[in-house]
Amino acid sequence: MVEQAVVPVLTGPTATGKTELSLRLGEEFPIEVVSADASMVYQGMDIGTAKPSLEERRRVPHHLLDVVLPSQPFSVADYVERAEAAISEVWSRGAIPLVVGGTGYYIRALSEGLHELPPPHPGLQAELWRELEERGMETLLAELEASSPADARRVGRNPRRLVRALEVLRRTGVPPAQLPRRQPAFRYRKLVLWPDWAWLEPRIARRVERMFAQGLVEEVAGLLRAYPRMSTALQAIGYKEVAAYLRGDLGLAQAREAVFQATRAYARRQYTWFRKEPGEPVYLPWGGEEAWAGVRGWFTQGPWWGG
Repeated sequence: MVEQAVVPVLTGPTATGKTELSLRLGEEFPIEVVSADASMVYQGMDIGTAKPSLEERRRVPHHLLDVVLPSQPFSVADYVERAEAAISEVWSRGAIPLVVGGTGYYIRALSEGLHELPPPHPGLQAELWRELEERGMETLLAELEASSPADARRVGRNPRRLVRALEVLRRTGVPPAQLPRRQPAFRYRKLVLWPDWAWLEPRIARRVERMFAQGLVEEVAGLLRAYPRMSTALQAIGYKEVAAYLRGDLGLAQAREAVFQATRAYARRQYTWFRKEPGEPVYLPWGGEEAWAGVRGWFTQGPWWGG
């Protein structure tokens, strides 16, 4: 039965080659990719997210890309609902759903189950957004950290997640991480790409240069014209820094360096997050062609047809 099937997950820090490896798997196995990337859900955010191209999506079907406008909200609950529906659809066609992405919070919610949070309270959220602007992120993060270090690690420096976590804490007196979870719909097995930092850091630098060469500035300018109120989406790395350049707050070289530093810091946080990934994941300590051999070997041995 589909409910007993094991879903493979390919994850790891940014720029480790997840997209390329999943496409290579798609050349040999009947897979469809279910994206686990919090920025790729937004339409028009292509260059700065390193979103698979239309040609690549023709080679291997992808799900959970381009599902909402940058001006629209999209929660982890929305993600889990859509991802579980996509997984079921892929199984029903006799293909294998491969979850691919580096948003650890999405993967954790899928594989471990969502905390049962109360519905959002727009008034309290609006108050928290005002506090965030007036008092700064560090102050509100400290409030959350004092009650729940686990939630503080989870939200990182994502303002939307911070506001939601504090909203729940102030309303209920209980931080989100201490609320009960619902059971996940499927079982998962995870492969975490884990190359040496010395291998990954130059790849991050090359990726940033490539994004600017491909037209990241023009992409962000077009998005700002089309969606002047896209505050959540603009928190994505690359978009926030280029928006600052377009406002005149940074020079172009400064913006490029800021994107590199932000991406570098994000990769470091991903290493920290995935180091404690539950579910007995396999860690693959290579990059490049060695990584491909390991990914292929792991996938070949997996019980993806029904466990």
